[in-house]
Amino acid sequence: MMGDTRKHLIIEGRVQGVWFRESTRRQAVSLGVSGWVKNRPEGTVEALLEGPEDAVLRLVAWCGKGPSAANVTGIHETEEPWRGEFDAFHVLY
Repeated sequence: MMGDTRKHLIIEGRVQGVWFRESTRRQAVSLGVSGWVKNRPEGTVEALLEGPEDAVLRLVAWCGKGPSAANVTGIHETEEPWRGEFDAFHVLY
């Protein structure tokens, strides 16, 4: 049986200006994943995901492709201790 997990992602490539954050939020909501996503100054996207392990892994896989206008060239994924600190998924600015 899978438990809850927390993943921190840095997503590289053409990921800003292509609706990546809002698309990620919508995917997260549909999967029942909480956390946040934001643009970083150097052009990457950062996300923190919490939820059931299978749903988080599905969202990580989706982030590896992103929306149709994106061109993801890499994902740096770090597993972190589960905290259960989020009750929704937000786009941060």
